[in-house]
Amino acid sequence: MPRTLSALSPLAALAALALASLAPGNAHAQPRLEASAEPGIVATGSAHYLFDTLNLSSTDGERRYRVLIARPRAAAPAQGYPVVYLLDGNAAIEALNEALLGELAAAAPPVLVAIGYDTPQRFDVVARAYDYTPPLAGETAQTDPLDPKRKNGGAADFLDFIEQRIKPEVAARVPVDAARQGLWGHSYGGLFVFYTLLTRPQAFTAYAAASPALWWRDGNLILDRGQDYARSLAGRHARLLVMRGGNEGRGARPDAPPGATPERIAQRSRATRALSPDALPALTARLGELPGVETAFQEVPGLDHGPMFPASIGPSLRWMSMPARP
Repeated sequence: MPRTLSALSPLAALAALALASLAPGNAHAQPRLEASAEPGIVATGSAHYLFDTLNLSSTDGERRYRVLIARPRAAAPAQGYPVVYLLDGNAAIEALNEALLGELAAAAPPVLVAIGYDTPQRFDVVARAYDYTPPLAGETAQTDPLDPKRKNGGAADFLDFIEQRIKPEVAARVPVDAARQGLWGHSYGGLFVFYTLLTRPQAFTAYAAASPALWWRDGNLILDRGQDYARSLAGRHARLLVMRGGNEGRGARPDAPPGATPERIAQRSRATRALSPDALPALTARLGELPGVETAFQEVPGLDHGPMFPASIGPSLRWMSMPARP
């Protein structure tokens, strides 16, 4: 069943803590694309987690991935650890800190798998534009409607890659509970979360979409597929957390590169405004009405699209670590 902000006081408190942790003046900031200037948790080490790195290439050889596996130091339960997969892994790792890892370790700690790209940059905007966007029937050459230099349409292949390459590699290194697997993504990554839930809901049991780019291609591919969701999720149990910033939709979007022209920014603004402010909570509520599906929607006051990236990771990990409702 759906839950909203008023019924989510623990989650609201977590979001408030996430908001308080952000530096003043960053509520409208775009996520940084450049390499990190600060040593992260992997460099400093953790008393609660150990880190392994896995390097893989896409099936077509066009993209190279750096996958960080964070495994709890605590002994695995008999059924294995739960596991959460984080998209945009290079930047997602920066949002982790020792306090959060300690909190996770104190309960039923999940294995964290950050799927990033083999680049010093925090984001590979070209690779993610392909991997995270759904294929469109009848279109062979699919370009990003907001940047013709980027290709779209690789989500099905990328989901295959996760299922057939990354998950087996993780399971070979760490005992995992196949019945407790989660997926988190932001923006285009959040679009991929919804695509996965729509097309292969059996791939994960918990989903978290932060500021999902459902405005992509006017939102038709995700928002107008209610019957498809009902068929795909029939007889299944799934949990979905959807988050967005209270200031989203005002100003440039995070996919606008630094130095983007006013025309480019205006084009992106027009595309994002095509999505009604009520569309995202309404979709979340409709999905929560499906048998076996538990949903929650959280809007974080004062945050724009970019800052929702780090602010959403802690609440999402806590949400996916909670036991499912009976």
